[in-house]
Amino acid sequence: MNKRLFGTDGLRGQVNIFPMTAEIALRLGLAAGYYFRNGKQRHKVIIGKDTRLSGYVFEYALTSGLCAMGMDVFQVGPMPTPAVSFLTRNMRADIGIVISASHNPFMDNGIKFFDSQGYKLPDDVEDEISAMVMSGDSNWDYPQSEKVGRAFKIEDARGRYIVYLKYSFPQDMTLKGIKMVLDSANGATYSLGHMFEELGAEVVRIGNKPDGLNINDKCGSLYPEVMGRRVVEEHADIGLALDGDGDRLIVVDEKGQVLDGDLIMALCAADLMERGKLAKNMLVATVMSNMALENFMKERGGTMLRTPVGDRYVVEAMRREGAVLGGEQSGHLIFREYSTTGDGLLAALQLLRIICTKNRPLSELSGLLALYPQKLQNVHVQRKIPFDEVPAVRDALKQVEHELAGKGRVLLRYSGTESVARVMVEAEDSAKVELYTSGLAKVLEENLR
Repeated sequence: MNKRLFGTDGLRGQVNIFPMTAEIALRLGLAAGYYFRNGKQRHKVIIGKDTRLSGYVFEYALTSGLCAMGMDVFQVGPMPTPAVSFLTRNMRADIGIVISASHNPFMDNGIKFFDSQGYKLPDDVEDEISAMVMSGDSNWDYPQSEKVGRAFKIEDARGRYIVYLKYSFPQDMTLKGIKMVLDSANGATYSLGHMFEELGAEVVRIGNKPDGLNINDKCGSLYPEVMGRRVVEEHADIGLALDGDGDRLIVVDEKGQVLDGDLIMALCAADLMERGKLAKNMLVATVMSNMALENFMKERGGTMLRTPVGDRYVVEAMRREGAVLGGEQSGHLIFREYSTTGDGLLAALQLLRIICTKNRPLSELSGLLALYPQKLQNVHVQRKIPFDEVPAVRDALKQVEHELAGKGRVLLRYSGTESVARVMVEAEDSAKVELYTSGLAKVLEENLR
């Protein structure tokens, strides 16, 4: 019973298989309700979800546990993860909860928490809540009968979020003359495309017809080539692809070329430096970001601080260092002037502001980085043993690093949400990247299964 519930980004897994069961969700609601109770006042929780069919199961299981502990629950329905973060702050709630498995397929789901300030919970808080859930104890400290909570539905949550987003965009600027393709991944942002139309853009929408089963299904940020083809067909100026819970953004220029999170961060960092608004001239990214981004910052007198994978680790470093811009290669982009977590729609508005200000095509603006060849390969594993405790893995890693001689990088890490080890290699020579990646993957397969 000592298995840790939380991974890199909350709980996540296949529906009706531990930990994503109704029973665990109910106990999680009870544990979170108990943990965040503080005083005699009424307590408030915001719960949002993406468009997965199973969202109903976990929404009501969590609500039951939270209400039983005396928390009032405000259900906002399908809403992006960053919207729940915003609403938690805006409505002065004690916690916010998002039911989503982000970019995963519909058969998976997840649960993640925000504190009252809209930040994801630190590891030690997650561990305390996890211990309560997994203890098996049923002697909860329930409140008196008249103090149980109520559940409410908030009907205008989308409108509140859109108004908040639009305030991050210059009031004297419009998107008139911009034609875009918006891919909502059949997820939580499916009904928010009209925000860009309100600002004057012509919007071609795809991935905006969720049926509970088609979230992230060959659409969204994992499949930008789908959007890229449509951008070229429509003669659009830009394509914006979000993931299932709306906290990632991948972009396509007018020629159909993909811009990942590293390229978007370079554009935004350069803009902020030009305007003297990049605090400490610092960008925060993860160990997965390309070396070219790090060199880009150095060449301009700035620095890039690397963190472990996970946008919450990026945010923690940004808060600690006073940085205002950070993100991940995967498309999590954090603009701390406006938000406390990754926000795909907010990032899109910041990028569109740059395009409108420069009045140049995105393909011209984006030629800031010559990315090093990089490859990421997943290896399914049965055991997550520290790599330095497996001699064959340790020796293979040292050999590759020796041969790269400082002209590339190797990263081995375990997924926080799956039984997967990830091998990432980048170097100036693409042939070496392929060779080293496949070689290390083979060593992991042979020693961790």
